[in-house]
Parts: sequence; structure tokens; C-alpha cells
Amino acid sequence: MRVSEFDFELPERLIALRPAVPRDSARMLVVRADGSLEHARVCDLPDFFDAGDAIVLNDTKVFPARLRGVRIRPDSPDAPATRIEILLHKRRAADTFHAFARPARRLAAGDTLALGRFLKATVVGRREGGEVELRFVTSGPALDRLIAAEGEVPLPPYIAGRRKADARDDADYQTVFARCDGSVAAPTAGLHFTPELLARIDAKRIARETVTLHVGAGTFLPVSAEETGAHIMHPERAVLPTAAAERLNRAHAAGGRIVAVGTTSLRTLETAAEPDGTLRAFDGETAIFITPGYVFRITDVLLTNFHLPRSTLFMLTSAFSGLDVMRRAYAEAIAHAYRFYSYGDACLLFRPR
Repeated sequence: MRVSEFDFELPERLIALRPAVPRDSARMLVVRADGSLEHARVCDLPDFFDAGDAIVLNDTKVFPARLRGVRIRPDSPDAPATRIEILLHKRRAADTFHAFARPARRLAAGDTLALGRFLKATVVGRREGGEVELRFVTSGPALDRLIAAEGEVPLPPYIAGRRKADARDDADYQTVFARCDGSVAAPTAGLHFTPELLARIDAKRIARETVTLHVGAGTFLPVSAEETGAHIMHPERAVLPTAAAERLNRAHAAGGRIVAVGTTSLRTLETAAEPDGTLRAFDGETAIFITPGYVFRITDVLLTNFHLPRSTLFMLTSAFSGLDVMRRAYAEAIAHAYRFYSYGDACLLFRPR
């Protein structure tokens, strides 16, 4: 399909710069299996499900992956320093990361980077698309502590371009169930949950399971190809534990619906699903790219935010509910001033049968 089919006009005033307070007061556009639309709030979520259904959450935790510093050339230490911004996105060893650099063209293998007060790294080499490999002087837990001290919350470009990250983002840009460090972006549908909402889900005997998908910086990259088939996804680490897979299989076999909270949970489930719709344990990298025509194996319902035009995430939701339905849903959301993107409102999609 042509990427232009997933384009739409979005007024800039609808891009949310802060989340709703409380989190679960965010609005939620419900897209039924027949394509009909209704307006609700995230706090209403338990009303749409029954005992025996299973909600799947992504427990990844955002780490302060954005670092700022300067390049130091070993062969010309007196030359003016070049300012560099680094976005770590994939750990390769105890002391080594792949990262996106700006400006990457100013870096070469052997360069030294002074990042903040205490972090130093050597450029091992440059990769495609502005990516570099960095080897730090420090490694392991000591490196983690320095990154935590020197790094910043990596807000998405559409927020970071309009305001700086601040102390509020340290809490706002993290789910209440975040547990496993590794993401450079929050699984944003999960940001709507509060302890009170989770308690109401539990009280209704709706099962809760967790997967882990560490969101990579590729989620921020635009689709530059003209055809969807030419776009290449960046691999991301995903984990579905054996026990969770077994419980979800039992719930589905008993007639329960599998509800993915966020596209990251859905992509993990669909990566781990067999052709017959059963789940297997999974621990590895996924680069699954879901576009219209994809046959969903396990996911029945998707809670997700409103996404960028021409993005892989809007393509995924269009595969789930149908492109015409999602165009109509997004037009409805814009007409009713729903808030878009990471800190915005949500939509609840029931897959057509």
C-alpha cells in the first residue's frame, strides 16, 4: 500500500504536552467491531470487559536515554569542541550501546565523547541512519548509575520540540507498573492506568498479564518509503514468559478476550502467536510490521493512543479495525478535540469478526 493512504491533517493544538490528571480521566473513543463509535473515559475501561477476559500490559521502564556532550578528537585536542546529542537505544554489551547521534556526520570511529560531567565514550563506528556504536569507559551497574545521573527523559520530538523535559516528566512518562529498564519511549497506552483503575479491573476478575517490549528509538523515525512494503522496522527486544503464555492460552480457550494495552503489547503477542492462535513463550527480537491485510492470531481488543499521520502505529490500527473505519474514527476524534500522541487520549478498538 502507498504510505500516503495513511496521511491526515492534524491541528497542532491537539498535540498533548501534558497528560490528563488523573491519568485515567483521559477521554477514550470506543470503536466497536461493527465500526460504530462512542465516547467514554479510560476510567470506564472495566465496564467494557467481563470476568475471564485478560488484559495484557507492557512492563518496560523508560531509562534516561538522552545524553548531551561534546566530541573530542584525539588527534586535535585543542580544536573547538563539537556539541553532540546522543539517544541510546540498544545495549549490546555491559559497556556498549547502539545510539542515534546528532549530528552523526560529525562523528568518526575513534572519536571520544564527553557526555555530561562523568561519562566518556569512544565511537566504535558509524552505522546507517545516523546510528553509531559507542563503548563507554564505565560498564555494567556503574554505567547504569552514571546514565541515570547524567541522562534526560527522552520525550518524543513532537513534545521536545515545543518544551523541555522537566521533573514532572520523570513520573508522567512512566507507567505505574513499569519494572524492566530498557525503553527509550513509554508504552503510551499504559500511561493511562492508575492504581485505582487496576484495582477495579482486579475486582471484576479480569485477568492481568504482563509482557516486556523495550521500545527503541526507531519508533520516532518517520516512514520515508513511498510503499509500506519498502519500510524496514528496527528490531526491538520482546519477552512473553512461559507462565503468562499458558494462562492467556487457557483464558482464550475458555472464551475470554485478549486485550492488548498498547501496540507494543499487541506486537509482542502477535510475534509469539502460532498460526493456530495459541501463544508460545518468546524471548528475542521482533521486527513485526503490521499493515492492512495482516491476519491477527490472538489479539481481540486493542487500547491505544492516537498516532502520527503516516506512522507504522496508525498503519497497525488500520490493520486492526480497517483503514476506512480508522479514518472515520480519527476524524471524529479531531472534531471533538481529542488530545493526540504520547500524553493524549485513547481509543479502544474491538476487532471486526
